[in-house]
Amino acid sequence: MSGYEWQPVLFLLGVTAASLALLYGVGASLRVTRQPLNTRPFSGGLDPDEHPFSRFHVRWYPVTMIFLAFDMEMLFMYPWTKVVSAVGVSAVIEMFLFLGVLLAGVAYAWREGAFRWS
Repeated sequence: MSGYEWQPVLFLLGVTAASLALLYGVGASLRVTRQPLNTRPFSGGLDPDEHPFSRFHVRWYPVTMIFLAFDMEMLFMYPWTKVVSAVGVSAVIEMFLFLGVLLAGVAYAWREGAFRWS
């Protein structure tokens, strides 16, 4: 085995290392120094009640998860409508199993009180 067989691999490694070094150098030279965020009046000149990067209340997270579950349901149901006639009964059974899993998730969220606001 001669050294000439490894030349393309070594060349590619060198180009990759040089490219990474160049990217890190450009990133370091163009980096913006972060300054503390100052809140200013907005929404008609009124002083803000909270910081712009304040967190949402924890009760919004279960609502978000339920929304995402139903969003995924629609994402899978649109292509299913196109192939259900070609696939047949097995596609209908699979979709109802999928909907059953989503319904079980909604029942769990309901039981845990995700739909109560008080």
